[in-house]
Amino acid sequence: MRLHRLDITAFGPFGSTQSVDFDALSAAGLFLLHGPTGAGKTSVLDAVCYALYGTVPGARQSGQGLTLRSDHADRATRTEIRLELTVGGRRLEITRQPPWERPKKRGSGTTLDKAQTWLREYDAPGGVWKDLSRSHQEIGEEISQLLGMSREQFCQVVLLPQGDFARFLRADAGARGQLLGRLFDTQRFADVEKRLAERRRTTEARVRDGDLALLADAHRMQQEAGDAMELPELTPGEPGLAEAVLTAAAVARSTARERLTLAHCRLTAAESAQFAAGRALAEARELARLQGRFAEAGERAVRLEERAGDRRAAQARMERGRRAAAVAPALELREAAEAGHREAAAAEAHARALLPEIFVGAGAAGLAAAARRAAEELGGLESARRAERRLAEVVDERGHLDRQERDDEDARREAAGWLADWDAMRAGLQSRIDSAQEAATRAEQLAVQREPARRRLAAARLRDELGRDTDEAQRAALTSARQAVDARAHWLDLKEQRLNGIAAELAADLTDGAPCAVCGSTEHPAPARKFAGHVDREAEERALAAYQRADEQRAEDERRLGTVREALAAATAEAADTPTSQLAAQADELEQEYTWARRGASDLHAAHEELRLAEQERERRLAGRQQAEVRATARLTRRDGLDAEQAYLEEELAKARGGAVSVAARAAQLERQAALLTVAADTARAADDTARHLKDADARLADAAFRAGFDTPQDAAAALLDDAAHRELQRRLDDWQSEEAAVRAVLAEADTAAAAQQPPADLDAAEAGAATAGRRLRDAASARDRAAGCCAELDRLSARATEGVRRLGPLREEYERVARLAALTAGTSADNERRMRLESYVLAARLEQVAAAATVRLHRMSSGRYTLVHSDDRTGRGRSGLGLHVVDAWTGRERDTATLSGGETFFASLALALGLADVVTDEAGGVRLDTLFIDEGFGSLDEQTLDEVLDVLDSLRERDRSVGIVSHVADLRRRIHAQLEVTKGRSGSALHQRGV
Repeated sequence: MRLHRLDITAFGPFGSTQSVDFDALSAAGLFLLHGPTGAGKTSVLDAVCYALYGTVPGARQSGQGLTLRSDHADRATRTEIRLELTVGGRRLEITRQPPWERPKKRGSGTTLDKAQTWLREYDAPGGVWKDLSRSHQEIGEEISQLLGMSREQFCQVVLLPQGDFARFLRADAGARGQLLGRLFDTQRFADVEKRLAERRRTTEARVRDGDLALLADAHRMQQEAGDAMELPELTPGEPGLAEAVLTAAAVARSTARERLTLAHCRLTAAESAQFAAGRALAEARELARLQGRFAEAGERAVRLEERAGDRRAAQARMERGRRAAAVAPALELREAAEAGHREAAAAEAHARALLPEIFVGAGAAGLAAAARRAAEELGGLESARRAERRLAEVVDERGHLDRQERDDEDARREAAGWLADWDAMRAGLQSRIDSAQEAATRAEQLAVQREPARRRLAAARLRDELGRDTDEAQRAALTSARQAVDARAHWLDLKEQRLNGIAAELAADLTDGAPCAVCGSTEHPAPARKFAGHVDREAEERALAAYQRADEQRAEDERRLGTVREALAAATAEAADTPTSQLAAQADELEQEYTWARRGASDLHAAHEELRLAEQERERRLAGRQQAEVRATARLTRRDGLDAEQAYLEEELAKARGGAVSVAARAAQLERQAALLTVAADTARAADDTARHLKDADARLADAAFRAGFDTPQDAAAALLDDAAHRELQRRLDDWQSEEAAVRAVLAEADTAAAAQQPPADLDAAEAGAATAGRRLRDAASARDRAAGCCAELDRLSARATEGVRRLGPLREEYERVARLAALTAGTSADNERRMRLESYVLAARLEQVAAAATVRLHRMSSGRYTLVHSDDRTGRGRSGLGLHVVDAWTGRERDTATLSGGETFFASLALALGLADVVTDEAGGVRLDTLFIDEGFGSLDEQTLDEVLDVLDSLRERDRSVGIVSHVADLRRRIHAQLEVTKGRSGSALHQRGV
């Protein structure tokens, strides 16, 4: 990197525009930047840094933005830094304008203008500057990439700051690490440390979570196993936790299985005891039942003996009733005969009252003969009645067949009409399907063509618009080019006029007795006078500013023209030369075709569905028509049979009805007549018969009472028992007999009698023993179930814990590996003997390179006395890696750099800075740094050491470098001829180049 020119306007202490020609200063190789304190020497370096990076270095970073503006500048003058440099073989010009508050063009007050940046590159073959970018971000990335250094590195390598390296020499390892970390960008190694620490924490948390889950399963196993499982006192994350838990789980499972075996044995013993107790209870209950049965039988025998008298009276009453029962039929017969005679006489009178008068005097025989005649005629009508019912059924069935025939005929006609249109319907649906399929295919093809057509139409419209913009941009570029040429010619004319009259301008500053700035004479006999139309400096600067504005406008218009032409070429390549209207028509036509194709394709599914439903309907109608034809054939046969049957039945019924309206009416007449005659005949005969039966019954009753031992029929009737009394008395006698037999049977039972001879059964003791045995059995079963459940739960939890340990194994190994690496990179591992962090290790290597590079110059500056060496020894209890010592050749001892004197510290820090510049340059990809600045410190050197230091700096010219020294030392002004002087005044500071 080589600086060529720097223009500063309204920046820092510089109220007006100041320029520095670094090419002239660098020709000598070594130049001096000097001036009074506060004049702005460091501001020149700040301007260089601001032009490159947009910020100022070091502690002056707070003075950015609006505060960078000079307080001495005119309100209408904008702050601007322009730097011309060569880097990476490219000559660039960077112009930066920080934000500023300018007066409003209208009204009072100020308005804030944003910061602006320009980057231009010089085209040597064309001899013109080309605009590259106006983006802050793009320009910053471009400069950083070309320089290969960040702002911090640039400020340390190119702008060697006041006192920074002296502090670096005396700093501890932490401070050196911070500076070296910024210079060599070792943040990635610190990020590695953080990443490893984060991974260690993450994997540790996952391991702890896994151990927590494992401990949770272990505690559940402990709760399940009780005192059979003892857990060690371990916390999540401790080594050996998984093995301890699995071992304790194995012991718990073994103990649980032993307890399950014991529970099985106890359950078997309890079942045997319960069976024996149940059998003893059954035997006790049987003994108690037999003993109770025997005692009950004895009590029943006593009660039977007490009621023996009642039994004998009942037997006597039963005997009299039995004898009276022999007379009862005769009594009942006599009563029945008397009742029957009364009823028969009343019925006869009633029946004769209903008969026609011709039958009033007829006897029973005549009435019976008339009834037989009517019944015979009625019997002949029964078949006619069946025929009449059958005729109604035939008529109904015939009507049903007619209705069915009409329905089938309608269905056949409808099916025939529908099927007649089937071919046309199917062809229409198939045509719809084919059309929809073709439309879908067409829509897919058109969909592929739509997007290219749209892009071509958009490109054509953009082409037309850019064509108009190109014409306008070309006219603007030509106009601005003519204006720039005119402005340059005007400026050059004014400059020439000013040069022609420069003598008068210089003469205006002559004072009697003061030497002339041109010839040095103190006498001024004939000073030049200004002529009419004299051009002063302000007029020339205004013309130059107008030319610069015109040239910037020309460059802007040319850039815009190039941009528009590139866009036009891209649009033309896309749309070709086809007119926009034609492309629009094609796109509209394509869009319409696509819309119609999509609309036609949307009917495909509906047409398929309609065809499927139509085919199903056709099958249904064909089947219906075939079934109707089958039914029609069956109806024809059935109708013929029904017609013949109907004719026959109608003929028969006509004969049977006679004069009645129907067979039923004729049958009703005959039925009524036959019934009345039959009743009358029957009642007449019954009356005669009942009279004879009553007489015979009286005779038989008297005879039966005498034979039964009763004096009169009335005595027999009194002794007679009705059915309820007889049944009750018989029941009582049967109960007594049954009870007596049952008692004798029970008393005769051998087992019952044997049980009665034994002691009374102790049922309570047997039931208590059975209850105790049952309770013990239930307890044993519950214990067995709990033991089995415990085994199953322990097996399940153990399997889950084993699976968890298996899954956690790789994670635990990863945690151990990551933890070892994290501790090693953090410097806390026992394997890291010097407790060096990874970043410190890398920085130590860089510091070792810096010390080696600095020793080359320090050895020369100190006349071979001092050598800088890197030390990785630990200081106290701290960490090692960034120690820096100096080896004194006069004493042969190595000591800390803090023991150097002020002058020794300066040239040691200068050597360190130059060495650091070389290392950082190599680190930045070998970017050549042709311009360096060294800020202060030379006042602490004696004359001999100053000569040696200057010799070392002067030797940098051998590498085609130029070094600018920023210093107040007056002796340097004598030793260094190329100088850039900074002067200050009430209107601001100014820059003057001397000796060039």
